[in-house]
Amino acid sequence: MTTHIQDQILDRREITSALVRALERRHEVLDAVVDSKDHQEALTTVAELLGTSEANAEAVLSLKFSALTKAARDRIQGELENLDATLEWTALDRPASSGQNFGLRPFSDSAEDKSLFTIRSGEQLGEDGKPWSEDRIEAERTGGLGRIEDESAAWFVAEDVSGDSPKSVGLVFGELDGQEVNVAIWIAPESRKKGYGTACVKHSRRELAAEFPGTVLVVRAPA
Repeated sequence: MTTHIQDQILDRREITSALVRALERRHEVLDAVVDSKDHQEALTTVAELLGTSEANAEAVLSLKFSALTKAARDRIQGELENLDATLEWTALDRPASSGQNFGLRPFSDSAEDKSLFTIRSGEQLGEDGKPWSEDRIEAERTGGLGRIEDESAAWFVAEDVSGDSPKSVGLVFGELDGQEVNVAIWIAPESRKKGYGTACVKHSRRELAAEFPGTVLVVRAPA
């Protein structure tokens, strides 16, 4: 299964799971909504109650009363089971995939970002099949910074912000090519298979669409 398809199924699975939990706790959800002063407070309260994102809570608040019947609840539960059977892995296996407690910040010329880029570039092979030399790595980095400056590229550092201080877990490279933006994602070795690649895809869609409006994003599978 490709990363893009897995990502789409996972998104749908997260929404459907939130709907199932909301229906199971419908009385608590209704009380939370009635007690909220406005829509934003209802979103925040329901998201916390169900342990989900505000985007998924929005889907819960959009439920029609007809979805509260036993038949409708069984149908939604059945959809969740089908999605679980389709997925190669779920958010429980890779908790970072939800995109919560995660963010992208612009790549900079700092020593920290240079070090992260050097680690990533150490995994790249040249046409001769050998790892990039130090000169090649530095040329690629400065070239990228130049393209960022002239707005033909947008690079980001992926960060886990769940702790006391942000932890860099990978890099996202967006390179403008005509009306397309080629997107490459790299996750640091110690942070792989935790869902950060999927989180990068989710967040980079929004960030790169803002940087390059009207373009098509072509995403390469996370490493």
